[in-house]
Amino acid sequence: MLSALGNLQPRQFLTQVLNFALILSTAFMLWKGLSIVTDSPSPIVVVLSGSMEPAFQRGDLLFLWNRGQETQIGEVVVYNVRDKDIPIVHRVVRRYGGGTKPLKLLTKGDNNSADDTALYAEGQDYLERSKDIIGSVVGYVPFVGYVTILLSEHPWLKTAMLGIMGLMVVIQRE
Repeated sequence: MLSALGNLQPRQFLTQVLNFALILSTAFMLWKGLSIVTDSPSPIVVVLSGSMEPAFQRGDLLFLWNRGQETQIGEVVVYNVRDKDIPIVHRVVRRYGGGTKPLKLLTKGDNNSADDTALYAEGQDYLERSKDIIGSVVGYVPFVGYVTILLSEHPWLKTAMLGIMGLMVVIQRE
């Protein structure tokens, strides 16, 4: 396999490297485009825990929408805790304000016994819809996100996969 890499002419090698860069940049542009359309910094997320069972299982891939929604009680939202970068998927159990006042939400995991106030940032008793919510769940694909969980739990696997993918793109002649 590596001998095929040595047999490439400099022009062929450069073409393959540019093809790989094109694939990566296209994926990035699609992600950013989807972020703009959905008005969400992360339009697709993976469920990482069992706190929303039975509605969502660990490894489910969720699709988010964050445009012009007046979040209702019972709606499943994804939020980030202030000063932490871990998305949490939980259901809205109480709402305050709305209309001319800022909408404030209280959330809880379906499989949890208490609401999320212990998860919020220190001194925070509720989520502000405009600041903390990444988006509302509008669809999902079961178990597809397990690949992401595996790559997060085993960083060496991510490196190996990227290396193999890059090598295959460079070696492929078409």
